[in-house]
Amino acid sequence: MKLLSTYEDRDDAEEAAATLTGPRRLASERDSTQVIYNLFGVPTWGNFHRLGLYNLNELNVLLGRRVGWTIQDQQRHAEIIVALTVVAKNFELSLPDHWL
Repeated sequence: MKLLSTYEDRDDAEEAAATLTGPRRLASERDSTQVIYNLFGVPTWGNFHRLGLYNLNELNVLLGRRVGWTIQDQQRHAEIIVALTVVAKNFELSLPDHWL
């Protein structure tokens, strides 16, 4: 398990944890006077999508209308893929071919 996300609100953290598949753990830590909730889980694209991370929802919408892409859509797709390449490297994942 790896750190997937952090939250400032316990309810938000518990709600996010409930959406994950596989093993997960919610840990709290105190930072000065504030409590931070760290969500640990299995780093998969599905879990990242469920958490709404890394613009995966936007990528899904873009890919759904790929036939009619404008120049701006192509540029945004390229930006998202560059960011996801970094995420893939950090979490030892590979990008699905149909995203490229």
